[in-house]
Amino acid sequence: MQRYLTAEVPGTGGTIKNSPEEFIVEEIPAYLPSGQGEHCYVAIEKRGITTLEAVRRLAKALGVQERDVGYAGMKDAVGITRQTVSIPRVAPDKVRALDIPGIKVLSAVLHGNKLRLGHLKGNRFEIRVRDVAPGALAQAEAVLAVLTSRGVPNRFGVQRYGVQGNTHDIGAAMLRRDFKAAIDTLIGDPTQVADERWRQAIEAYRQGDLAGSLSLFPGHFRTERELLGRLLQRPDAYEKAFHAVQPRMKRLYLSAFQSSLFDLVLEQRMDRLDQVEEGDIAFKHDNGACFLVQDPAAEAPRVQAFEISATGPMFGCTMMEAKGAQGELEAGILAAEGLVPDSFNLSGGLRMEGERRPLRVPLSAASVRQDDSDLLFDFSLPRGAYATCVLSEVMKDQ
Repeated sequence: MQRYLTAEVPGTGGTIKNSPEEFIVEEIPAYLPSGQGEHCYVAIEKRGITTLEAVRRLAKALGVQERDVGYAGMKDAVGITRQTVSIPRVAPDKVRALDIPGIKVLSAVLHGNKLRLGHLKGNRFEIRVRDVAPGALAQAEAVLAVLTSRGVPNRFGVQRYGVQGNTHDIGAAMLRRDFKAAIDTLIGDPTQVADERWRQAIEAYRQGDLAGSLSLFPGHFRTERELLGRLLQRPDAYEKAFHAVQPRMKRLYLSAFQSSLFDLVLEQRMDRLDQVEEGDIAFKHDNGACFLVQDPAAEAPRVQAFEISATGPMFGCTMMEAKGAQGELEAGILAAEGLVPDSFNLSGGLRMEGERRPLRVPLSAASVRQDDSDLLFDFSLPRGAYATCVLSEVMKDQ
């Protein structure tokens, strides 16, 4: 059961993401393009497609390699997203003339460097929550006031763990080198899917019918089909079969596992989210630097001013480790998984060095108004934070 920072305020209920127009995300850029250089910074509005799909369509239309297209943030397919991508050696006029389904070009300006992941300050959100309970406006205003004062719990939440909510379990199995468990989890749980053919494919695998499962999986399930094909040739060679998974997906699974452990730590610190304790690793919000807290009383004014916050672990083999009670909490959570920091020192380009992540993030320019039985929210969050962290506190839907 998820804990809430605003547990004393009743939830508004309601639903989100009923249509693209009801969930709008706009990147806040770290800098603006200069007007000169070999990279074209293209501001796009995408609808109903992921960032990677938008990149694929743009690259194909312009005849460039997908890997050469830069972007600052990954956005999912739900809603309308306004974000910037960089495309090398292409004229702005050529980009402005594009007509691509799901993508509207808003502007195209030259700049000197490729856009890199994380090159943004944050995101602005405009979100409609439909069919809320009576008294919802006052409740939402009360929640936003607490979050503005104390901070937003910086959890990852369910959207981080894939359609079946299990990507972190795949990552955990990889770290334990239990590749049978990794493949079993990747193929999935039939109770978690609604599509009949997909469900039958999973059930056939669980019954040991590899050929039947392969024939049932639709063609776009490329990873599952490749895994099954390899297992048909060597049924017990799970580690070799797992080589079929693309490195990018392997890193996603490992990152999801890191995220799940961070969320566990966050739950334990929820009531002390806006405090630092001796032994904490604190995060400086202005530059992202971290330091060991030795005198909590001396640091308290900086916490109050939202200059610094306590952090949780994105576990890895070189991550800064907390001391004291927080260090014991984190070590216990990792030990419960049967792992140590060096478990993340993987080969094949999968080494996870780890980092510290703030337990809370600032909520900016937050407002809410009522429209009949709906609530309309506007707010901003720093990069890496999720709007669902705000909405779950408001709606209390988990």
